[in-house]
Amino acid sequence: MITKKHSRTLLVLCSAMLILFSSCSRKITESGKASYYADKFEGRKTASGSIFHQNKMTAAHRTLPFGTKVKVVNIANGRTAKVTITDRGPFAEGRVIDLSKKAAKKLGMISTGVAQVEIKYKKKK
Repeated sequence: MITKKHSRTLLVLCSAMLILFSSCSRKITESGKASYYADKFEGRKTASGSIFHQNKMTAAHRTLPFGTKVKVVNIANGRTAKVTITDRGPFAEGRVIDLSKKAAKKLGMISTGVAQVEIKYKKKK
């Protein structure tokens, strides 16, 4: 039997859950090719204003906000890398992300130069 007190508690709980779930981020997945930066970009300023370093876990994306954390999965071998978006690009057709050399090594794509990847990130409302 639901009493008036239980009814109020249930209403408050349902309202809290509705607010919580409506403010949650949505997970987004994007597929395409990844490449990595040439060594000539070491020490240059990125679009975000930070200095690019090949030994950091960073990447470039055309539209994601700077500071977005992205999980990159190499489709061919299943290896993953977590990077932070600090720059704009890539500007080659079919490519969705440009990675630092450290991230590319972690994904096992140094020898191929380009790899088919899936990128995952949370998009805030």
